[in-house]
Amino acid sequence: MTEQPEFSIRIDQNKYLPQGGQEVHAIVTVESTGAPVGVATGTGASAAEVIIIDTSGSMDYPRNKMTSAVKAAQAAVDTLRDGVNFAVVSGSSRAKMVYPQAEELVPANAQTRAEAKAALSRLKATGGTAMGAWLTLAGRLFAGHPDGIRHAILLTDGKNQHESPEQLDAAIAQVVGRFVCDCRGVGTDWEVAELRKVASALLGSLDMVASPEALEADFRAMTEAAMGKAVADVALRVWTPQFAKLRFVKQVLPTVEDLTGRRTDVDERSGDYPLGAWGSESRDYHICVEVPAGEVGREMRAAWVKLMLGDQVVASGNVLAEWTDDEAQSTRINPKVAHYTGQAELAENIQVGLQARKDGDLDTATARLGRAVALAHQSGNEAIASLLGKVVDVDDPATGRVRLKKDVDKADEMSLDTRSTKTVRTRRGEG
Repeated sequence: MTEQPEFSIRIDQNKYLPQGGQEVHAIVTVESTGAPVGVATGTGASAAEVIIIDTSGSMDYPRNKMTSAVKAAQAAVDTLRDGVNFAVVSGSSRAKMVYPQAEELVPANAQTRAEAKAALSRLKATGGTAMGAWLTLAGRLFAGHPDGIRHAILLTDGKNQHESPEQLDAAIAQVVGRFVCDCRGVGTDWEVAELRKVASALLGSLDMVASPEALEADFRAMTEAAMGKAVADVALRVWTPQFAKLRFVKQVLPTVEDLTGRRTDVDERSGDYPLGAWGSESRDYHICVEVPAGEVGREMRAAWVKLMLGDQVVASGNVLAEWTDDEAQSTRINPKVAHYTGQAELAENIQVGLQARKDGDLDTATARLGRAVALAHQSGNEAIASLLGKVVDVDDPATGRVRLKKDVDKADEMSLDTRSTKTVRTRRGEG
């Protein structure tokens, strides 16, 4: 078994609460170092990869969508390390095997890569879109490989028109925890919220590829990232004391992702939150705990955070609470907590603002997108600020005074929506 990375946990918080105070906030930074580059191991098992390509009829309009998707999938196949078990799936109104023909994964080598790329070159665009069926087939393929890194790529160009929302939800629920799925939308005819639902549930990334020609580089990068993961199924275990209530657990870097509803109870006072697969990287999580109010001078452990790899604790840290009558201590907000609270608010304002614009509620759209501009400016999130500038005219970024643009390119609007949850670290010197 290849050596696993070393994990560490750092807690950033202001532990001091005023008399009667009950809400404790902390940012938990989880970092892994020393992961073997390009080596993926789980519980003694290797990696598995499933590439799902939308082959519905709309992929032929324009034709370069289909040819670019095929080239991208071929690039992903080329990027697979020797021995990685893989398959390629064609998705339309139903899911079909492209390679291999049997419903199974095969180890990557020179011969299987060549055969897969040849099979991809014969793909034709026809039929509708039923993403739930695609995910269900991927789930069956991964079922024979329950350990190690399990990663899928899903590419679509359209809405899930040939299944009900309930069918898609049921399919997602069936495969949650079985694999991580990075989702990509090409063109501008797909639904951001729909694909976000898939990526979010399956702990994967979501992005828009406006130009089909950019797919190849993106697929190669996603596959390389998957090959760089070293351990699968990492979990954050959070213990809280008697009479305390865990209000939420959110990932806040590199993206905003609410994990609160994904809790698996361990015992009466502990629960696990899934963090997916890890290589050498760092992520930040925001934890909020409500504790019973204590006397001035009392200190308590508000939460005990452990990083779990299977049954093994690989790192841990404490979230503390101490009551004080010193107003200067109790009113100081930790810079990291403030920063990430703003980043989560930024994502929400963008999504609500864009929906209001779509619904014709221009006052709400202006107010929400203006607030987003101010938050992006305050936090130094230049990438989001630039995308916002394509949807609104900014009069004053500091106060968020903006005017809605009359004509907005649909690709710019979708790009802002898709990337709204991408966050940045605090500026140097701010924690």
